[in-house]
Amino acid sequence: MKDLTPDDLFEHNRQWAAQMERERPGFFTGLVKQQTPKYMWIGCSDSRVPANQITGLEPGEVFVHRNVANIVVHSDLNALSAIQFAVERLKVEHIMVVGHYGCSGVQAALEGARIGLADNWLRHIQSTRDRHRTLIDGVGPEQRADTLCDLNVIEQVVNICVSTVMLDAWASGQKVTIHGWTFGVHDGLLQDLGMNVSGGDSLDGMYLSALERIALKRRGG
Repeated sequence: MKDLTPDDLFEHNRQWAAQMERERPGFFTGLVKQQTPKYMWIGCSDSRVPANQITGLEPGEVFVHRNVANIVVHSDLNALSAIQFAVERLKVEHIMVVGHYGCSGVQAALEGARIGLADNWLRHIQSTRDRHRTLIDGVGPEQRADTLCDLNVIEQVVNICVSTVMLDAWASGQKVTIHGWTFGVHDGLLQDLGMNVSGGDSLDGMYLSALERIALKRRGG
C-alpha cells in the first residue's frame, strides 16, 4: 500500500478529472443531470468492494448504501431512509444486497469476538448464526464464515422485503425486485444466491429455496 497524504489524494483527483475530460469530453456535464439509477446497491463498507467497478456501472447508474457487513434492520433509519428515497424518489427497479467473502464483520460475529460498540451492530449477524446453527455446523470449519456471509445476505433481503417501504411500494404496483448476491474478493466475481423477490407473496418460498441452495453449495451438492 502506498503511503499517501491527503494532498496526494487531491493531486490524484485533479489528474483523474483531467484524464476523464480528455478521454470522454462532456463526462462531468452529463453527471450534472438528475441521477436516474435503476439499481440500488446495499453493501459492506469494506474498501475492497466498490459497487461501480464491480458491476461496470457508470456514476449516476447505481445508488449506494454501505455499512459494516451490509446489514439492514428495522431500527436503522439511515438504511431505511436510503431505501425509501431510492424506491419512491429515484424509482429504482432493483435493490441488491451484496455481502462479500472474507468479511471481517461476519468473521467477528461467527467467533463471538468482542470489538466494542460494534458488537451491538454485529449482534444481528450473531442472531442469524444462532438461527441457522445446524446448517453452519454441518459444513467444514473453513466454510463456516462464507456460509454465514451467504445467510446474512438472505436475512437482510427478508428484512427489506417486510419493511413498510417495500410493502407500500408493492401494494401500489411498483415493480422492484430485491436480490441477494455475494462478491468474492479472491476472484472478483459476483454470485447470485437465488434470493430474488419481486413481491411479498413469493418471499417465503424464495427464502426456503435459497436456504436449500446454500446448504447444497456448502456441502458440495
